[in-house]
Amino acid sequence: MKISILKLGDLLLTSLQEDLTDQDAVDFQQDLLRMTASSAAVGVVIDITSIEIVDSYMARILNDTANMVRLLGTEIVICGIQSAVALTLMEMGRELIGVEAALNLDLGIAKVRKLIDTRQRSDGPIRDR
Repeated sequence: MKISILKLGDLLLTSLQEDLTDQDAVDFQQDLLRMTASSAAVGVVIDITSIEIVDSYMARILNDTANMVRLLGTEIVICGIQSAVALTLMEMGRELIGVEAALNLDLGIAKVRKLIDTRQRSDGPIRDR
C-alpha cells in the first residue's frame, strides 16, 4: 500500500489511514526519508489519528523514522495518537523517545512550526538550500 506524502509549503504532511503491515511500515519509512532528503521541507507531520493498533514493531518504526528525519535536519511531530494507543505503548514499555507529539493535525502543524522557529533562532537556518 502506497501512503501519500504531501508537500505543503516547507512541510511534508502524511496521514496513516489504516493499520499497516510490517512491509507497508518499512516502505513508508523509506519513502518519507527519501522525500525528506530530496525536498526543501524543514518540517514533517505524521498524522496517525486513524491508527487503532500500534504494536511494538510499528512503535519502533515510528520512533526510528522520527529520529532519522531529525538526523536529516528536519523537525517532526507525530499527531493524533489515540488514548488507547498511548496506553498500549506505555504498557508495552514502548515510549516514543525523543519524538514530539500533538493531539491533532492543527496542533501538530503549529508545534512543528514552533520547533522550526525555535531551531532557526538558536542555530540559524535548518537547511541551506
